[in-house]
Amino acid sequence: MLVTNSQLIGAPVLSIQTGSTIGTVSEPIIDPDTLKIIALKLSGPLIRDTNILDIKSIREYSNLGMVIDDIDELVTPEDIIKISKIIALNFNLIGLKVETKKQSKLGKIIDYTLTPNDFVIQQIIVRRPIMKALIDPELTISRKEIVEVTDYKVIIKDEEKTLKSRAEHEDFIPNFVNPFRKQEADYNPSEAEEE
Repeated sequence: MLVTNSQLIGAPVLSIQTGSTIGTVSEPIIDPDTLKIIALKLSGPLIRDTNILDIKSIREYSNLGMVIDDIDELVTPEDIIKISKIIALNFNLIGLKVETKKQSKLGKIIDYTLTPNDFVIQQIIVRRPIMKALIDPELTISRKEIVEVTDYKVIIKDEEKTLKSRAEHEDFIPNFVNPFRKQEADYNPSEAEEE
């Protein structure tokens, strides 16, 4: 199952100890080197200074939200060095430009998908520029296509190579029979002329 960033924002965080919602997700903290969400910023009436939830503390992610043991699982940004360093980068995937290695502009990231069991970003969803949007308004790009992530843009493999490789692997041969079309063995040219 894949979850989009827009589904993740606002998701409730539930505590097993209290049996209630302790807050909601306000922002993911993404490691730009691995494109993995390492923590979540939370907001809510019960949340004060300790508003960071390390994803290792999440027991389960379901339709109801994220389940953790207790509100004591939340930490401050300074409690975990790796998280504090990534927060200092102020990295946000949404809004980054997407280009190919040949500097062909593909658009801007408007959303992404992730797997909720490990919070690894699997795909980025790109809104195309106006002229290209007439043909294809959005692109979904797999993480396998991503070559580099900078502060301002995401660079992917060249479009032409990607399209060529897909075309080479897609040797589609239809395996259905149209019941309304006569089979070649049954085809008689004289009957076709009479119709």
